[in-house]
Amino acid sequence: MRRRVVALIGLVLLASGCSRIGGTGDQNYINGDQQLVLVKAADRQQPLGISGTTIQGQPLDIADLRGKVVVLNVWWSGCGPCRSEMPMLVEAEDELAKDQPDQVAFVGINIRDLAPETAAAFERDRGVDYPSLYDPGSETLLDMGKYAPYAPPATLVLDREGRVAALINGPVPSKTTLTTVVEDTLAESDG
Repeated sequence: MRRRVVALIGLVLLASGCSRIGGTGDQNYINGDQQLVLVKAADRQQPLGISGTTIQGQPLDIADLRGKVVVLNVWWSGCGPCRSEMPMLVEAEDELAKDQPDQVAFVGINIRDLAPETAAAFERDRGVDYPSLYDPGSETLLDMGKYAPYAPPATLVLDREGRVAALINGPVPSKTTLTTVVEDTLAESDG
């Protein structure tokens, strides 16, 4: 009987190690569920008041981007899903810049790298040309209220007033998903 219990426990542990069951294991992150949460305009909270210093040492205040739809991507260079989704984010940013000039801004928030040089190398290697706030203490997430992501990667779309219009915890499912949400958010104030 004891052998069966031990074998059963072993199978459960093996199965959970190969699944998306929560916990960080040896990967130092918790998988997001990739669900897209859309927030109706009438239900949106106050504008986010996020500001700080970028990886390159420049000041950045999200309030200065009011009037644009802002894509905030929370990332860390040691996060596998962050590495995988970054090329798609760069493509989406390029596409939206062409289709919607001066209407959309992308901003990253690096929350775990212990040195800004590490984060800067990550961005350089992936062709990221939009700014990222450097926040290894994750303090910027406190202003996100109930939409604060619990782990990287996570992406928030802010409306032109700076309010959370959408959230994806985990990697963005596709470029089309992201660009559609951004375009729909832009259209809110156009119509």
